[in-house]
Amino acid sequence: MMLASIIIASFVSQVLSLSPTSISREAVLKPFTEGKAFKVISGLHNFDIDLVKNVAWAAENGGASHVDIACRPDLVRAAKSVCSLPICVSSITPSAFVEAVDAGADMVEIGNFDSFYKEGRQFSAADILAMTSEVRKLLPTIPLSVTIPHTMSLSEQIVLAKDLQKCGADIIQTEGKFSANVAGMGVQELIEIASPTLAAAYAISRAVTIPVMCASGLTDVTVPMALAAGARGVGVGSSIYKLAKAQQMRMAVEAISLCMGRSGLPEASCEPVEVQIGATSSVSQSAARVM
Repeated sequence: MMLASIIIASFVSQVLSLSPTSISREAVLKPFTEGKAFKVISGLHNFDIDLVKNVAWAAENGGASHVDIACRPDLVRAAKSVCSLPICVSSITPSAFVEAVDAGADMVEIGNFDSFYKEGRQFSAADILAMTSEVRKLLPTIPLSVTIPHTMSLSEQIVLAKDLQKCGADIIQTEGKFSANVAGMGVQELIEIASPTLAAAYAISRAVTIPVMCASGLTDVTVPMALAAGARGVGVGSSIYKLAKAQQMRMAVEAISLCMGRSGLPEASCEPVEVQIGATSSVSQSAARVM
């Protein structure tokens, strides 16, 4: 009887050790309630496991609070292998979130829509609300961020934001006109690129009581403006993941963490295998400021 109990206990322990680690809902949302959430985005259509691992490593070691990756279970496991931050998965297919959450994803996001605009796809308020309702039926308690398309007028964005709050969204994410390669741009250009998402963050944050996350075209120049406009967090992607090396990504993340006043930057751990990203081998302006 004693032997059987030992065997059962050992089996249960092994099963639990194989289960994906999850972070509590409260812990995932805490950086937003504190007004200093910083999500590093690797791209909704980026399925390169090594690149995702580099971005996740850079996010944690540069002082970010969250990592946003494409919605696929193997990518979740890869990110979790090098990063202990909350992992957010992005998609426009609600059913795809279930497997990703089972694999360990801590948060889900509907959007970002930039890559779909290039394909000629548009999303209406009804589309966004339908996706949000379906996600809430499938995953009623998972932290949920929803992107509002910039293709809507500002007044339409405000109405949708209010409806999304009623529908159960935890975070509203704004977006700009496009994701830009900001390498080599001057201060004026960086501000001009960010102005649409900054305007949306200002207007929406005053219309809803849930946190607003400002994203699209942000750098260390414009992130403080997003926070001043009312955003409780920021999402930064292309100015980080387009860099050639994980160490460069980390330095770009650190520059933004510092300008946000995020304290307690970690000491960098051993970085994952480097991924060369071809033509974008130069360090962005954001990273160069801290080199």
